[in-house]
Amino acid sequence: MEPIQGDDAFAQALQTNALVVAHFWADWAEQCKQIDQVLGELGKLYSNLKLVTVEAEKHVELSQRLGVVAVPTVLLFSHGAMVDRVDGANVPLLAKLTEKLSKSRPIAAASTAAGKGTAGTAVSSATNGKGLEARLKELINAAPVMLFMKGTPEDPQCGFSRKIVALLKDKGVEFSYFNILADSDVRQGLKEYSDWPTFPQLYIAGDLVGGLDIVTEMAETGELDAAIPKKEDLEMRLEKLVKRERVMAFIKGTREAPRCGFSRTLLGILAEEGVDFGYYDILGDEEVRQGLKKYSDWPTYPQLYVNGELLGGLDIVKEMKASNDLKSALGV
Repeated sequence: MEPIQGDDAFAQALQTNALVVAHFWADWAEQCKQIDQVLGELGKLYSNLKLVTVEAEKHVELSQRLGVVAVPTVLLFSHGAMVDRVDGANVPLLAKLTEKLSKSRPIAAASTAAGKGTAGTAVSSATNGKGLEARLKELINAAPVMLFMKGTPEDPQCGFSRKIVALLKDKGVEFSYFNILADSDVRQGLKEYSDWPTFPQLYIAGDLVGGLDIVTEMAETGELDAAIPKKEDLEMRLEKLVKRERVMAFIKGTREAPRCGFSRTLLGILAEEGVDFGYYDILGDEEVRQGLKKYSDWPTYPQLYVNGELLGGLDIVKEMKASNDLKSALGV
């Protein structure tokens, strides 16, 4: 398997007629080792595979751009375009998709690879039912202006997405985006959630504005300028965020899919303590990520706040748990 060292190397790896299978991994995640073993077996079974690995936390921007929010994640590419993905250590699904998408005949039966190890629960399975609805709400409210599009602003994957990005940039609108091609759960779920069957979809302050036609019309009439929220002073925004819930954790990733070992450990401790808490993914908001360090005078993440006051980072939380002071500090 070929280790990828940066965006250019990844783009070059996709320039092949082979089915590219990219494993996004982290050294602290034991399930990644299982996926490496399975991919090694699949490489023996199918001659038209190109296997590459990407250290997710080392290449954060690449991971974010491709919608990788947890490890292990395996992305499958054909002729440079992503055609499917496997979230979590779902070995049977990985074997099935590889068999389906590989253009070569299998050298041996694919069932042998599917039987290697015990399949873990895919991260995407946690988004079914209420889980998916909660995730969609979080995504829609992740930024004051959220665009759900095909591709990225730098590389739109459809004409409608390209046009709406150009319109927003022309208007000087600051917006965040989500690439719906990288997540089939969000792509299908958002259609039902918003009762809007197509993409792109633009949300302002958590409310659906519409697709390209409506946004274009609003831009022409001046309604779009009026709808865009005025940029809030960063300190005021941070003050609101740390007080959004009684207990607030600022982490890398999400509750279901933390993106670093420290965030994962903190979430585990909070779950053990049985405390209700909110969280904010600082990886999705560079302004908050950098600003909160100065606001709190605390240089690292995760950070935990209670009633708007900084309790500390992971080391402080672990010390308080060991001394039996954590429960009282959290108010449980």
